[in-house]
Formats: sequence, structure tokens, C-alpha cells
Amino acid sequence: MMEKRRIGPFNATALTLGCMNLSHAYGTPPGREAAEALLRRALEAGVDFFDTAALYGFGSNESLVGAVLKPHRQHITLASKCGMTGVDGKKVIDGRPETILRTCEESLTRLGTDVIDLYYLHRRDFQVPIEESVGALARLVEQGKVRTIGLSEVSAATLRRAHAEHPITAVQSEYSLWTRNPEIGVLDACRELGAAFVAFSPLARGFLTGNLTDPATQLEPKDIRCQMPRFEPENYARNLKLLDDYKAIAIETGCTPAQLGLAWLLAQGDNIFALFGTKSIDHLDENLGADGLKLPPETISRLDDLINQTTVSGARYSPAIQSEIDTEDY
Repeated sequence: MMEKRRIGPFNATALTLGCMNLSHAYGTPPGREAAEALLRRALEAGVDFFDTAALYGFGSNESLVGAVLKPHRQHITLASKCGMTGVDGKKVIDGRPETILRTCEESLTRLGTDVIDLYYLHRRDFQVPIEESVGALARLVEQGKVRTIGLSEVSAATLRRAHAEHPITAVQSEYSLWTRNPEIGVLDACRELGAAFVAFSPLARGFLTGNLTDPATQLEPKDIRCQMPRFEPENYARNLKLLDDYKAIAIETGCTPAQLGLAWLLAQGDNIFALFGTKSIDHLDENLGADGLKLPPETISRLDDLINQTTVSGARYSPAIQSEIDTEDY
């Protein structure tokens, strides 16, 4: 049995599968057969918490996930997101109540389910008061179409405003050794309000696996990392210098670099979930090998000193993308 943690009314695996990679953003997605095989392997291994969104593949990811998970629906926690979708082939942030209600109906159809366990507002729409967007999500709860509500990429202040409108079960944002933004305020706010924190990109978008040594040649042109400052040649060259000591700690610990990064994250609090994504069954199995791995306090301290917001080179996002999110920034 894999380790489980409490998220609202659910007990779900602390190692959580993010399904975006199977349809969206990280270069050419795998074929349908390979994607389905990866999802089935996750189920076989014991994963029972799966995350998708209306945006991913502009709906195709929800259709994929729904088709594979439908026979197991009563035994899994299913999360999806609204508020950021594809319109005419372009990403659009739209948190208006009418859009949220419509998107939910579309997602339910694609997912082949009557209810979504955890439904996030994918991005805050700065043109719409957060109370109005959360109010629409609350109506979905009243209608029985959504069981619990989450927020993605929000600040502590926005979380508190939203929680005053309706209880927030979880916040999803990027968190890893090299992205510490949640430590500014959101982690404390989650603990204060009793919300879980679901950390996406816990392996620093592949950096902490140790396998990505040359983004210029290893990444496809349409990979979202090509637009991220940390992956620009000069910054990445500096960041790579951190990996030798990091890999040495993994060897001392008796685990792979990926497992070390996941174990560090899960050690940050018992309300934290590690939401990782992959296209590879081998990498899936490797990541799941972090289940139950407990790091000594001195190892955690060494990792904190080695990779953090002051030792990593490059901003998390480009200025254009940073302007779309509500998270605190260093």
C-alpha cells in the first residue's frame, strides 16, 4: 500500500499523477496506446489520485483520462481544473461564473463521470473578483457536480479571500527544491485553513532527475521549458553545477536523484502532495520508488542549503507568464 494523506474528505496517495504530459506542453505527446498504458500502470502500482484540466490538450487529456479511469472511478480521487481553457487554439483565462459552469459540464462529459472530486480554478482571472469565481464553484458543489474546491497558482491573500466565500480543500502550485515561492506565505496559509498543498513540478521540470543536461538539444522547440528563463543556456549552465553535489547526496541516501527530490518535498509537511508527470513508464516506476522514503533531518538540511531560491539561476517564468499568475515571488 502506498502512503496516503488527507485532502479534504479523501485519503489519497501522496505521490500523485499529473496527466498533462500525456497531451500538452512538453513536446510531442505519446500516442494514445502508450498514454493509456502509462495510466494503467499507475493504477496497478497503487496510485489513486489523478490530476487533469480542461486546458490540457484543449480537452483531449480529460477524454483520455476519463476513458482509462472510468472503470476505477469509485476507487480514485479525480481532480480537474477550469478557468483556463483553449479557445480557437489559444489559451484563454476566463473566471466568469458562466464560463466556469459551462466548462464543468464539458469536463464531466469528457471525463465520463457525474462528479469531479476536486475542481480547481486553474488561474485567477484578474478581471473577475475571486469571490465570484469561487461562488460559481460553490454552486457546482451545491448541484452535486463537484465535491470539493481548489485553487491553482494563488497568493496567500487570495486563498484567504476565497476560503471566506467557500472552504478551499487544496491549493496547487509549483514547489520543489528550486522553486520555493510557496514558502513565502501560501504553505502557512494552507496549514492555517486546513487545506492541502498539491505541488506540481516537484522534480523542477526534469532538472532534479539529472537526465536533462542540455535543454538546447534535448527539448523540442514547442516544449514550454524553452520559454522559461531557468532553461536558457547561461542560467542552465550555472544550475547544472548544483547537480554533482545533489547526485552525491542521492548516492549516499541509496536512491535516485528523482526519488530524492520527491522525498524532500513530502518531508515538508503531512498536508503536501507531490504531483509529478511523465511520459515514461520507467520514470513512473522510478518516481513511485520514492514512496515511503524518509530522509534524515541532516540530509534535508543539506539539500536546503544546496538548492534554493538564492542558488538557482533564472526566474521561474517569463515576465508575460508571471503577469498571469497570483503567486508571491521572490
